[in-house]
Amino acid sequence: MRAFLFAAATSLLLLCPLTSSMATPVEAETNAAHTLTVTTDSSAATTMASAAFKLQDATVLTVDEEEEEEAVVEIIEATPAPDSASNAFVLICAILVITMSVPGVALFYGGLVRAKNVLSILEQCLVVFSVCMLIWVVIGYTWAFSGASMEQSGLSLFVGNLDRLFLQGITPDTLSGSLSELNFVVFQGAFCAISACLIVGATAERVRFGALVLAIVLWAIFSYVPLAHMVWGQGFIEQEFAAYDFAGGTVVHINAAVAAIIAAKLLGPRTDLHRVAMPPHSLPLTYLGCGLLWIGWFGFNAGSELAPDGVSALAFANTVFAPAAAALAWAVLERCLNGKTSSLGSASGVLAGLVAITPACAFVGPVGAIVIGAIAGGVCLWGVRGFKRLTGVDDSLDVFGIHGLGAIVGALLTGIFCDPSLGGMGFKGDHDGMLSQFLGQLGSVIVAIVWSGVVSVIVFTVAGKLCKSLRVSRDDERAGLDLTFHGERGYNN
Repeated sequence: MRAFLFAAATSLLLLCPLTSSMATPVEAETNAAHTLTVTTDSSAATTMASAAFKLQDATVLTVDEEEEEEAVVEIIEATPAPDSASNAFVLICAILVITMSVPGVALFYGGLVRAKNVLSILEQCLVVFSVCMLIWVVIGYTWAFSGASMEQSGLSLFVGNLDRLFLQGITPDTLSGSLSELNFVVFQGAFCAISACLIVGATAERVRFGALVLAIVLWAIFSYVPLAHMVWGQGFIEQEFAAYDFAGGTVVHINAAVAAIIAAKLLGPRTDLHRVAMPPHSLPLTYLGCGLLWIGWFGFNAGSELAPDGVSALAFANTVFAPAAAALAWAVLERCLNGKTSSLGSASGVLAGLVAITPACAFVGPVGAIVIGAIAGGVCLWGVRGFKRLTGVDDSLDVFGIHGLGAIVGALLTGIFCDPSLGGMGFKGDHDGMLSQFLGQLGSVIVAIVWSGVVSVIVFTVAGKLCKSLRVSRDDERAGLDLTFHGERGYNN
C-alpha cells in the first residue's frame, strides 16, 4: 500500500511544476461562475513530495503508519487537477461568444445600414473587437477580476489590483479550481469586446472611424472594466445591492446602451434624416446576423456557469424560451399596429428576448423566462418607436431601444421571477423577499446607468477634441463611409 501511494504522489508531483509566482485568490459567491478561484499548486506539491519520501523510508516515520497513509491520500485528493469537461465547455462557449461579435453583430448591423456604409460597419466591429481583446490582456482582466474579495473597500470596490497586468503569472498550468485561467481570460475578454461592438450601431453612417475607436478604448477601460468588477469581482454593486446578473444585463447591455445613446446624442442626427429614405439595404444579412447571435448567446448565457451542469442547462433552456416568446410578442403587436408582421420586427424581438433573459437565465424558471421575454418584446417595440420619438436622439440602429430597455426590463423582472413561488431559484444574500430583491436589482440598474453615462460623456467628448471632430463632414457622409474612409465598395454591381 505504501509503495502504491508513494508512486501516485510522485507522479502527481511531476505533473505539478513548482512556480514562484501564483495568483491571488479571486472568489465569488455571486451571480455565476463569472469569477474564479486561482489555486496555488507549489505548496501542495512540496508537501506531497515530503510525505511521499517519508513513506519510502519507513525509518524516518514519526507518526502512526495508518495516519501517515491517510494524510498522503488527503494531499493527493486535494491537489488541483484540470477538469477536461469544464475546460472544453468553456473553450466552446468562448468561441460562441466571439462569434456573436464577428460576424454576428457585424452582420446584424451591416444589413440595417445603407449599402454605401456596410463595409464601415463591418470594419468598425472587427477593429473594436480586436482592440478590446488587447485592452483586456493589458489591464482589463486584472482590474476586473484580480483581488476580488468581500473584504474590499475604498477604490477596490470599483477596480481590482494590478497583479495580472499583461496577464503576468498566468501560465498554461495556472488553474482556478479545475479550470484553466487562460480559458477564463479569453471567455471574459469576449464579453468586453461584444459590449463595445454594440455601441457601433448607434453611431452608424456618420461617425469618424478614429474617434470611435479612441472613445471605445477609453470606455472599455473606465466603464466596462469597473462595472465588471463591481458586479462579478465582488465590488460595489455586489456588496451594496446583492443584485443578480448572471451573464451581463448591467455589465454588458445597459452599460453599452447608455454609451450608445450618449454617443448618438453628441454626434447629432444623420444628414438628411427624415428627408431621405434610409431603409436597410439587406435584411437577409440582418436575419443571418440574428441567427448567429442567437446561437452564440448559448455560450454567452450557459457558458457563464463555467461548467456543464444543471445551472448551465437551465440557462441554456431559458435562452431558447425567452427570445421565442419575445419574437412572437413583437410579431403580434406589430400585426395589431401595422396590419402586418415583418422579418426585421421578428428578428428584433429575438434580440430583445435574448437581452432581457441575460441577467435572469440561471435564476428564473422556464415559465418566468417566457413571461420576461414576452414583456421585453413589447417594451422594446415601444423603445424603437415611442421612446425614440420621445427623446429625438438618432440612435441609428436602436441600440438603446433594444439593449438598454430590454436589459432594464430583464434586470428588474429577475427580482420578481427569482421568487421560488413563481418557479425561481430563490433570493440572493440577505434579501428575504421579492420587494427586497427587486430594490436590489433597481439599485444595480441605476448605478450602471449613472456610471456608464458619466464615463461616456467624458470619453466621447475627449475623443472628439483629440480627433478634431466626432463625425465626418456632410459631403463624406453623403458619399458613404465605405469610400471616404476605407476606399472600398461593399457591392460593385
